[in-house]
Amino acid sequence: MRTSNRFFIALTAFLLLFSTTSISQEDERPEYYAVTTLHWNMENENFNMDEWKAVEKEYHEKVTAKNEYIMNSGYYMHMFTADNRELLFIQSTKNWEGLDKASKRNFELEEEAWPDKAEREAFMTKRNAYYADFHSDEIYATLSGAMVLPEAPTEDMVLYIRKSQRAFPADGSGEEFNNVRMKFINNVIAKNEHIKAYYPSTHAWGANRSDFIEGFFLNSMGDLDAMFDRSQELMKEGLSEEDGKTFQKYFNGVHGDYLYSVVVL
Repeated sequence: MRTSNRFFIALTAFLLLFSTTSISQEDERPEYYAVTTLHWNMENENFNMDEWKAVEKEYHEKVTAKNEYIMNSGYYMHMFTADNRELLFIQSTKNWEGLDKASKRNFELEEEAWPDKAEREAFMTKRNAYYADFHSDEIYATLSGAMVLPEAPTEDMVLYIRKSQRAFPADGSGEEFNNVRMKFINNVIAKNEHIKAYYPSTHAWGANRSDFIEGFFLNSMGDLDAMFDRSQELMKEGLSEEDGKTFQKYFNGVHGDYLYSVVVL
């Protein structure tokens, strides 16, 4: 795929599917989600964004949406990250067993959707042509305290991800960490009108066991600074100095920031 400034501007302007379903109750939340980091195939000279979206929509309708082990799924496109080729595919399952069952079920549904082997292989070849061969996978465990979107977005949204590194102090405990975390969520996250949804999670399987991930859904880029400013105000109002010290002792001070765009097909 030959590159140009116009192409990358177009990529940034397009957003991806958020979710196949919406988790509306805390007790219905998935326990795990898998993140596959894909990369665009930069050698694909026939790249067409509308065609790519149509291909992925067809696969979603015929396979992913019918997979009873997948609670929700979606693609998230690079907006401000270290690699402009980056594309995330995320799918969640009710439990650990569901991860393996979902994969096996996909193969069965593919055969049902395209019973003719030649047609099935042709579709998969067309689909795979949009992606480079290499990818990486991570699995995260969801945490309580999520603020969920009641339904999949119908308009463009921005996903801000903060990836922090946990610390494990000798004088700490899971109970203390969860208590102060929930106090932060209830007094800051839940009261911040710029945050439309919030999803906390932690490392389950991957490169760094200290990963602590927070996903914030915002209506637009303009809400990012407003969210930070409002959070500072709410922390002063709802948290004590001692709360702040307790919360911070569970992190080593290192974090990364990532922005992705979301599009409804």
